[in-house]
Amino acid sequence: MLNLRKKILVAIDGSPLSDKAAEEAVRFAAGIPSQFKSKVYGLLVLPNAPRNTFTDFVPARPITEQDQWTELKERIFYVVEKLAGELEVPLETAVVYGDPAEELIRFAQKEEIDVIVIGSTGKGFLKRKLLGSVSHKVVRDAKCSVYVVRG
Repeated sequence: MLNLRKKILVAIDGSPLSDKAAEEAVRFAAGIPSQFKSKVYGLLVLPNAPRNTFTDFVPARPITEQDQWTELKERIFYVVEKLAGELEVPLETAVVYGDPAEELIRFAQKEEIDVIVIGSTGKGFLKRKLLGSVSHKVVRDAKCSVYVVRG
């Protein structure tokens, strides 16, 4: 018998493409007929906190500790929270720091995720070769299935 409950991880960054990926993830979870509800995990990966140097007199606080964080977080997770609520899909959101591809893969392994849903901007060949692609790294290195949403 197949696993009746799926754990779905969606990469969130507040962009229109990540909103589209969030919609796909929630609809995928809602569309799995089972008495056991599938669960969606919305993960926002922020860049590593800036390192302080001896020239910093007052180091900048991480964005998650700034006054506007609550409002910003609500905007970033708005689509996935709204749709999950409407379709009654269990949702857990998290914010971590680090390299997006590495953190998505690490989270997927830790939580035993069944599928990762991620957006792909479709960068050009040269830009992708120079900068790399988060979605490409996740597809290449993840131990679970990866569903890539194109813009």
